[in-house]
Amino acid sequence: MKIVAITACPAGVAHTYMAAKALEKEATRRGHSIFIEKQGTLGIDDELTEEQIEEADVVVFAVSVSVEDEERFDGKHIVDIEIGKILENASAVLDEIEASI
Repeated sequence: MKIVAITACPAGVAHTYMAAKALEKEATRRGHSIFIEKQGTLGIDDELTEEQIEEADVVVFAVSVSVEDEERFDGKHIVDIEIGKILENASAVLDEIEASI
């Protein structure tokens, strides 16, 4: 499965990057392709390309704030997940994502 994700928390620092790492680790362990954009107070890191978004089977919003430029994902299958859930149990979150497809 091809996954693109946005991680973002109010400060856009610790939880944003910790959640991205946990999601990436679990998705890779399961053999999925994943690209993660991190959004925060310093801006956007690893901004997703149009091609990555277009090819994605699912878009994951792992956020506790609004997603910047959310219209980029119009027409895509989106799964909204509270960022803290990834930090608690990334495996259960991937189970939820896989079940949504």
